[in-house]
Amino acid sequence: MDILEERRRSSDLGHALRTFTPSPYRGTPPLSAGALNRKVLESQYLRYVTKEVAMETGESVDLVREEASGILEEMSQNLQLGFIRLLGFTLSKVFKRLFSHININQEGLNRLQQAIQESPVILMPNHRSYVDFLVLSYILFTYDLPIPVIAAGIPLMDMKMVGEVLRRSGAFFIRRAIGSDKLYWAVLSEYVKTIVRTGYAPVEFFVEGLRSRTLKSLTPKLGMMHMVLEPFFKGEVYDITLVPISISYDRVLEESLLAHELLGVPKPRETTMGLLKARRVLEEDYGSMHVYFGMPLSVRQLTKGRVDRCEYNLLPRDLPQRPSVETQECVSWLAQQVVRIQEQSSILSPWSLMACLVLQDHQDADPAGEEHEKGLSWELLTQRTLWLKGLAISFGAHLDWPEQLPENQVMSSSMALHRSVIRCHQGRVTLLEEEGPVGAEPFTTEEGVVRRARPVLMVAAYRNQALHVFIRPAMLALAVHTVQSSQREDIYSYFRFLLDLFSNDFIFITGRSSQDFEEACSLLRKCGAVQTSQQEVT
Repeated sequence: MDILEERRRSSDLGHALRTFTPSPYRGTPPLSAGALNRKVLESQYLRYVTKEVAMETGESVDLVREEASGILEEMSQNLQLGFIRLLGFTLSKVFKRLFSHININQEGLNRLQQAIQESPVILMPNHRSYVDFLVLSYILFTYDLPIPVIAAGIPLMDMKMVGEVLRRSGAFFIRRAIGSDKLYWAVLSEYVKTIVRTGYAPVEFFVEGLRSRTLKSLTPKLGMMHMVLEPFFKGEVYDITLVPISISYDRVLEESLLAHELLGVPKPRETTMGLLKARRVLEEDYGSMHVYFGMPLSVRQLTKGRVDRCEYNLLPRDLPQRPSVETQECVSWLAQQVVRIQEQSSILSPWSLMACLVLQDHQDADPAGEEHEKGLSWELLTQRTLWLKGLAISFGAHLDWPEQLPENQVMSSSMALHRSVIRCHQGRVTLLEEEGPVGAEPFTTEEGVVRRARPVLMVAAYRNQALHVFIRPAMLALAVHTVQSSQREDIYSYFRFLLDLFSNDFIFITGRSSQDFEEACSLLRKCGAVQTSQQEVT
């Protein structure tokens, strides 16, 4: 369902000012942001930590409490409906300029609506663009669902006016380098746990921690994950629901910025002036965005038999407690599950498949040779893309490929969307390099490398979006090709070695190597690449 379709037909102002009546968690009475902050400051947990910090530093308890209050004031959100309406109106205008469609799965929203009323909900989207957290709040506002409070970085808070609008739209701000600051950790932890315990609002955070510069899934960061789950482990809530959300883009707004960051160019500081200067992006076409709300996951059901919550009964709940190794492993496992579901629910564009092939041809060619200059023929690219499309679908991938349009037209449209890095000239498809101003000095060696590397990295990012579909069968294919044996046990042993070797590059769920191997066997059998028996893979 395209949520922009209705916006193009009716008044954006009417949409922003309409009656907004979300159904909260179990009819929770409204709690103001100020009352929430008072609960945090008055909690037994924070009182205990402030006394500890006072003893360690030699400062008075009152001074430490004042410092804690200042941290909370800097950090906390101040969700106000008026600013949600302002943001809703503004984003309607912006999204209609940027995207042709914002597609969502209606059944996923229905499941979310039900889950929000039954238990505290944690929204866990992947992170590919600054647009991610804006679009989720916009969708929930559009469908009368409670607006989430969102973990955001301090640099966004420092943007004049913009930071305050975001704060009043539900963002709470976290320092990037907390280190061993015991008081800051305590305030942040108690703030997040109080939101979860009271059902104040759904909590939204990016389990990967940072925006992925390569558009690949990143290894989960577990700090926030521990905080949101602790109320369940301590028996303060009956259950917590995790909702994996996959956000996929035909074209990412920051694609060029991400490539330059990978090349070592310092990331520009987030400022209001920088945002205003970036308004030229409104003149570009970024195709479609897809937001897929995954099946809600019950923490109670998933952790059954994995965690003994009785350990939390050995100390008063209000005292700081280091999670056991068993709990840490369980939290890590849950985070991996969420990221894997995000991958499986992502929507691939035709360009992701084309990028695999264009990049492969670019890397196979001799940079000094004539073949590199000519690129890949359009006919061959079409033939290979359609083959890869069939393979991806048979492997369970979700593709945004309009079947009612001719295949050539679908591919041409996808390539036109990325005309800044690729072109088709005289039937040959080639990558474009950045050109300097007319009459400018020749490029230095370093500038020349950056000029050639930028389009390669931009295309590689879109290739990376498809890697999760092929990585397991690819590793099995490599194992079969490398091991001088057809014995299943030998091939599985090498397959496990590859899983370990690439564990920082791809998401493999701990303890699932056997299932990954069987899945890879099944997929390669399906496409006729291998035959398997109980003893052999050939």
